Amino acid sequence: MDKQLLSMLVCPLCKGKLKLDKDAQELLCTFDGLAFPLRDGVPVMLEGEARRMSEEEKLEKAQKAAAAE
Repeated sequence: MDKQLLSMLVCPLCKGKLKLDKDAQELLCTFDGLAFPLRDGVPVMLEGEARRMSEEEKLEKAQKAAAAE
């Protein structure tokens, strides 16, 4: 996914930054605990299409993102 496009996308619920999980092909909002899928390289930014992350996964992804910054 293009870094410029990623920098413009925000969570549709909280308007927070999203993190790209390349392996899972998802955009993650650790605040809301939602994982928005990428389908054929296109982000699907609908709450109804998002996957709810478990509390453990949310914490792990937030820690990994903080360590990368």
